[in-house]
Amino acid sequence: APNAKNVKQMLLDWCRAKTEPYEGVDIQNFSSSWKDGIAFCALVHRFFPEAFEYSILNPNKPRDNFQLAFSTAKMAGCPPLLDAEDLVRMQEPDWKCVYTYIQEFYRCLVEKGLVKTKKRP
Repeated sequence: APNAKNVKQMLLDWCRAKTEPYEGVDIQNFSSSWKDGIAFCALVHRFFPEAFEYSILNPNKPRDNFQLAFSTAKMAGCPPLLDAEDLVRMQEPDWKCVYTYIQEFYRCLVEKGLVKTKKRP
């Protein structure tokens, strides 16, 4: 069975792969890489491209970005486990919170058949 460290790395690699085509996203961790909300938006947009216009997002408006990403993620059935206000107040997001949210988003995508799990994600 994969250990927690492997799962965390696998999820980080998955996030990188899914957001790779997006400008302004460089995912290195589950904390500071997510602080302006753009990485969340890119990840969600990858699965719901019709939901919003990625190119007009502003990294200087993290609250708007978080709210947009989390409300759009509900289309996957993903509950709003994170609060935009809390994230804006922090210097950088708590990695455990981001990691938990991404795990849940991934699980919801798998449930909806939007992510294939046969091979590595």
